[in-house]
Amino acid sequence: MVRVIAHRGASAAAPENTVEAFHLARELGADWVELDARRTADGQVIVHHDAVLADGRVIVERERAELPSAVCDLTDALDACEGMSINIEIKNWPADPDFDETEAVARSVVALVQARSLHERVLISCFHYPTIQLVRELDPTIPTAFLHLLIDRSWEELAADVAAAGHTALHPWDGLVDESLVAAATAHGLEVNVWTVDDPERMAQLIALGVHGLCTNTPDVARRIVDQTA
Repeated sequence: MVRVIAHRGASAAAPENTVEAFHLARELGADWVELDARRTADGQVIVHHDAVLADGRVIVERERAELPSAVCDLTDALDACEGMSINIEIKNWPADPDFDETEAVARSVVALVQARSLHERVLISCFHYPTIQLVRELDPTIPTAFLHLLIDRSWEELAADVAAAGHTALHPWDGLVDESLVAAATAHGLEVNVWTVDDPERMAQLIALGVHGLCTNTPDVARRIVDQTA
């Protein structure tokens, strides 16, 4: 069965990356939630997509207590996702103001997964390949996925490299996904979870291609399409 992954929670119907969005995702039939992990000035791991708040303040330059109440800690997000699995996307991109070569967020996320024994319910992903490499080094039993948007090699080469490093999945942008990508991933034992898909016709196309997960802002729509095609 193709998994329905609520992108930042049920973000078409509730504020993204909030406890409200995570609760609603479960109500709308999501199997998984995808959320974003960043760090504050005092080393707390919070859930927020952008490196800056809506008012322009840089999150990593602010202590946890200074952030709006709607911004939740990763621990609260995990609690809100009870009954679902969680794709934790670690935000650590070189162009962002909070880029951190010491990988503090990755280390904190791994420690939290270990403390809560969440290995069977989480998948850690990142655009920054060294980040998921470090997660593998810290705990090779935590599943990891490579998020990608750019094309820098053939699908066969990418899938072979990612699989050889022990990662579990590819997380490509929808615009990249075709039969050849899915075939290469499948040949190397990798799952394919596609982001971000809200169009019902495209969802059905991707299911027919053999993808494993649909990351969507509309989990209720995806639930309907997945169930219809099961």
